[in-house]
Amino acid sequence: MKLYGMGQSRSLRALWALEETSIPYEYQEVTLLTDSTFKGSAKHPSYLEINSQGKVPTLIDGDLIITESLAILNYIARSAPESGLLPNASMAVYAKHDELVSLILLELEQPLWTKGKHQFALPEAHRLPAIFDTATFEFAKAITCLEHLYAGGEFAIGNQFSLVDILLAQTLNWAVRFEFHVPEKLIAYKDHHYQRPALQRAMAVIA
Repeated sequence: MKLYGMGQSRSLRALWALEETSIPYEYQEVTLLTDSTFKGSAKHPSYLEINSQGKVPTLIDGDLIITESLAILNYIARSAPESGLLPNASMAVYAKHDELVSLILLELEQPLWTKGKHQFALPEAHRLPAIFDTATFEFAKAITCLEHLYAGGEFAIGNQFSLVDILLAQTLNWAVRFEFHVPEKLIAYKDHHYQRPALQRAMAVIA
């Protein structure tokens, strides 16, 4: 497998997942917000051929190209079922799995990316700093919902590490970096999983 990514963006989720498995992979750094003439740019024609949005991550496995982080995580997990990234569990556990994944991607992450877009990602003419207050309000609502769904244990669901923990820990870390308020129990949860050897190896790859 070959993963295209950049730093601590969403691509870190995929890199972390790969390190949690025994799947051999190659990592290729891609630079965002750079001129399209630069070979390593996400806007370079050669990269746009595999990811038309000019974003990361992109995973290539043979002739298969995947460009959405959750789809990539699921593909990695299904390619290495022994990793436990997808739980071998009851329908009830899978329902909680899907519920948390939906909350993380649709509610918790959305205000973070809203702030990111209007702070540095969008062209300056399209940035609206006034939206930061709305993002803070929406994130607080999402955190309240998360606290009802997450019981406070070592793992987000069930009794083992899964791709939900990758998604949640990385998103909470993003929130801390973007200076959103995160409750102490969720900070402790994030810090615990950020000590995992697989993530430490992934961080060394992007260093």
